[in-house]
Order: sequence, then C-alpha cells, then structure tokens
Amino acid sequence: MSITRRVFLKGGAMAVVGTTVVPAFLQRVAFASEMATGKKKFIVIFQRGAADGLNIVVPHGEASYYAMRPTIAIPRQQVIDLDGFFGLHPSMSSFKPLWDQGHLAIVHAAGSPDPTRSHFDAQDYMESGTPGVKSTEDGWLNRVLRDGSCAGSESGPGTRLGDSCHTGSPFRAVALGSALPRMLAGSAPAVAISNVNNFGVGGRNPRAQPLANTFEAMYDQSVDAVLHGTGQETFDAVKMLKSADPQKYTPAPGANYPRGPLGNALRQVAQLMKADLGVEVAFSDVGGWDHHVNEGSVQGQIANRVGDLSQAMAALWTDLGNLAEETVVVTMSEFGRTARENGNRGTDHGHANVMFIMGGPVRGRRVYGRWPGLAPEHLNEGRDLALTTDFRTVLSEVVYRHLGNRNLGTVFPGFDANPGSFLKCLV
Repeated sequence: MSITRRVFLKGGAMAVVGTTVVPAFLQRVAFASEMATGKKKFIVIFQRGAADGLNIVVPHGEASYYAMRPTIAIPRQQVIDLDGFFGLHPSMSSFKPLWDQGHLAIVHAAGSPDPTRSHFDAQDYMESGTPGVKSTEDGWLNRVLRDGSCAGSESGPGTRLGDSCHTGSPFRAVALGSALPRMLAGSAPAVAISNVNNFGVGGRNPRAQPLANTFEAMYDQSVDAVLHGTGQETFDAVKMLKSADPQKYTPAPGANYPRGPLGNALRQVAQLMKADLGVEVAFSDVGGWDHHVNEGSVQGQIANRVGDLSQAMAALWTDLGNLAEETVVVTMSEFGRTARENGNRGTDHGHANVMFIMGGPVRGRRVYGRWPGLAPEHLNEGRDLALTTDFRTVLSEVVYRHLGNRNLGTVFPGFDANPGSFLKCLV
C-alpha cells in the first residue's frame, strides 16, 4: 500500500510540551525563528452547527428582535452593552476587557452568500472558500500557505519546496484534532495534532514503535525532497514528546481555560506557539451550535456555548503574552439561525451570522459591516438576517494585510477581494 506523508500526518498525533531536552532539529527551528522576527500568526476557530449570531451579539436596540423572540431573546437589561445598539450575551463577560482594550472587533450580518441550509454543504463552501462550487479540491487556508510568501517574515520569503513556502518546521500549519480539516487540505504541508495525552505514533500502544520504525525507514529511503526533508524531523519531534511529561506546560497567570474541547484545543495552540516551533497557522473547531430545541436565553445551551467560546479565547489572548500582538484570531460558522424562534423554543437554519476578530493588529471596539435590520421587509426570504458582508471579505483582509499574501485571486478564486473593499478592521 502506498502511504503518503499527508495520510500519515492526518492519522498521527503530536503535541509540544515543555522540556529541557531539545533535539537538534528543534534548536534549528528556534534559531530560524529568532532570525525571522515579527512573524505573524493566524488562528481560525470554526463554530460547527450554525451558531445563533443574534443571541451572541444581540441587537438590543432593535424592537423587532424582541418581537420575534418572545421566550429566547436576551433581556436588554442583561445584555453587555457595547455601543448602545449591539451587546454581548451576558455569558460572554470574558470578552468585555478585550473589547474595552481595543483588541476585539465584530462583523455582523456576515457569512457565505450561498443560500444552502445544509450544514455539510455550507461548511464545505466556507472551508474551500468557493461558495456554491463543490469541485474545489483544496482549502482556502492551505492556498494561503501554498501561494503566498512566508507569512509576515521581515526577512522575506522562506525556502521554497515545490509549490510551498517552507519555514523548515513541520509545525508551520497545525489543526487541533484527529484529522486535517477541509480548510487545510491541499499541497502545502500541514499536520493534525490530537490531545497531548495521545501524542505519538499509535498513541501509547506498546506495539506502536515498529510502525514508527516502518515509516521512519520509508522517509530515510525516500527520494522525494518533501518527504525526505521533513520526515525525520517529524519523528524526532514525536520521540521528544514521548520522553516528556505532557503536564509540564503551565499557562500564563490569568489564562483560565474552560474545561472542554475548545479550551483544551486553544491551550495546546498557545503551548505550540510559545514553544517557538515555527507555528504560523492554527485551526480548531467546536460543535454543538445547532439549537433547534430549547436554545435558552440568559441560561441554557446557547449560554453555555458562548461562555466557553469567550472564556477560551480570552485565556488564549492572556496565555500568548507578547505573541498576541502578532496574532489574529477569527471565528466563523456555516450560517446563522432564523430571526424568529420556532415552536420548540429554538431556532432553525438561517443565513447571515456574526464573526469575531481578536488580536494585536485589530482595530477593536467596533461592530463592522452594514446592519440590514430585522424588519420583515429586510429579512432574507422573510425569515433570516440578510447578509451584507461576505466572509471572504473579512478573511481577505487578514490574508492580505496581516499575513502579507497578495494572491487573493488564488486564495479565493472567483471572488473580487480587492483591498478597496476591506472593512479596515486591521491596523
């Protein structure tokens, strides 16, 4: 059976932990990182299931919102007010300091222009970056890595291996999970990293070592430059991780990650980035946003989800320390929910949604995008918040201004993503 590096890395599991024993390849990566100061970092968080943007960033200044949601609307007196019209769900108090400090921005009425209400299709379109086109093979985030110069390096582009701009680190693009997401699928190298307690080839299975030796031998004998150039380094990393204590890592003071999948994932993102391994792009996702029944209001399902999201992102910001000034984090979900609540005190599949942008380069304390209103005549198909900002406009600005990739036509084919259309939400 032919086994490629990409297939192996999708099924493998790695994590970086604190250790005083640093292999030679990690010393080389750290040295390269010191030489390329000011390297920008980008983190994408996908809220799978179609989050209810109207109960996350609440238009408490619009009477129609309360008229259409008699049991699940967030009472105006309990909304965390932002600008007199919009406010945060009360469970998102962790976001308020970031907002006040200018490190958090919001884009409302944003999302994919495709009208589908299918979770599968909508997620696929947002991860491929080509709404309505099912034939796209790779993901937009992989194309960012493949077709741009090395992200944010003051010393210019890195070493090119084939079509990829390669920094010498197998950790350049990482996804926290058991497999690479659609967004990172493509020819640019990327790795999937599962929980730190399951790192290594085959996890803690005592019979895993022979399998590792098999793959290691394959890399040693490979004539492929990509395989031969990075395979041994990947195994060096796995060996180092196996000999270290995953619990050695301690987040920065005040970085209080919530328990649960997203908190654990973002904790590991900070861990990887602070280990100085050359991580430039990271991805994580979190499910549980499909609230057709008993969505809740100030308490309940939506409250629990948004509480975890805001607390995890705020902890990440604190944990990254000075690195946060070079980092941009963007959230996205496949589509929003209906403006009106349904008969089960929930919401059904809608259209436009809300996106958060967090980071040092962010022009915060502002809700970007044109608000279309919730009056019946302004709703999409008479039921949803209408879309006024294409999600690719938001991402294009991050790709162009933060990561320095000017090839927007390649990253988002078929979309007119010129700088003149940017929201100017980044410095």
